[in-house]
Amino acid sequence: MYFPTVSLQRPLNNFATLQTPPRVAFLGSFPPRQCGIATFTYDVMTAVETATNQPSVVMAMNDRPEGYAYDKQVQIKIERNDIRSYIAASQKLAQMPIDAINIQHEYGLFGGERGEYLLELYKRANKPIVTTLHSVIPNPDPVLRRVTGDLAQHSARLIVLANAATDILTQDYGIPRNKIKMIPHGIPTVTQPIRAHFASKLNLGYKDRTLLSTFGLISPNKGIEFAIRALPEVVRTHPEVLYLIIGQTHPGVRAHEGEAYRAQLQTLVNDLQLQNNVAFIDRYLSLSQLINYLLATDTYLIPYLNPTQIVSGTLAYAMGSGKAIISTPFIHAREVLGNGNGTLVPFRDSAAMTHAINNLLDHPNLRHSMEQRAYAFSRSWTWPAVAEQYVNTYKEVISHDIPISAF
Repeated sequence: MYFPTVSLQRPLNNFATLQTPPRVAFLGSFPPRQCGIATFTYDVMTAVETATNQPSVVMAMNDRPEGYAYDKQVQIKIERNDIRSYIAASQKLAQMPIDAINIQHEYGLFGGERGEYLLELYKRANKPIVTTLHSVIPNPDPVLRRVTGDLAQHSARLIVLANAATDILTQDYGIPRNKIKMIPHGIPTVTQPIRAHFASKLNLGYKDRTLLSTFGLISPNKGIEFAIRALPEVVRTHPEVLYLIIGQTHPGVRAHEGEAYRAQLQTLVNDLQLQNNVAFIDRYLSLSQLINYLLATDTYLIPYLNPTQIVSGTLAYAMGSGKAIISTPFIHAREVLGNGNGTLVPFRDSAAMTHAINNLLDHPNLRHSMEQRAYAFSRSWTWPAVAEQYVNTYKEVISHDIPISAF
């Protein structure tokens, strides 16, 4: 039986000969906490460690008093809403043998207005900071502009995950362009996705179904109801279609609203009599399990509602798995799905999504062409390639071989 080959990273020969590869401290949320930043922090740390053969230090953000059952890589814990915790973390970090700090930044991850508590750590850091901005918000209010400007001023380098973010930072925040570097969102290395497609369908028990899918932590801003409403007309001509909604409810949503959104989606499925055409995969999946579902997918749907979303890990993973993608036109989707790499449909427009789905199902050659283009386009996003860019950035800021304009 054939199983898909999935790798998060592989050794990079060009770093194996470095006499003094950088040792990095990473700050972000971290597994077993369930959120996109936690996954990214773990993945980039693992890729960089593989590239440099150097152990890392992890500073993990806690969002609850009991914390999490971290492994030994987490040496510093920061309590989100305790400003003293940020100061204490900077003091501990100053005593550790590291060369650079890489902060995975998302505004809601840190305490204070617009996450300004984090600035206490920036001000006290005795090593250069590389800040990876997972959100870049256009047209900022004064507080957002001030906090982001302070983060930039105390960072040796800002990393963004989409080219459009550079324009937003320079035009809306006044940050010098030469302080910003675009490094794409990393993805696992998936080989032979076309061959793996049929094997994965068979492995999962879906050999006779045409699979649509959406994966990720479920929350109302995902817009999944608009994808569900697109299905009745699809099912009319393609009764074998099955839409897989893969993932658990986002822990933050579940803490405040319980499973209300998932219940609304299930009610909608029942009202539209789609019980045989929609399935909820409501459980945690390992990386290999997730990739197996992606490889089995015929068309990947991204009905997200936020037009300013600057990056999507699910979009990156779907492209890296060689999927035909139908998405709403948020910033990241507009940037990477053009030129035939995918299909864009208007926000909250189920009829447009119906048409796009049927178009791909009715024209398999078009779908296959889109799959090939997406896979080829994403080859530079694999974690080994991304790790190389991160390590080069660390080396630049450590050696001060980096021009930074004042602002």
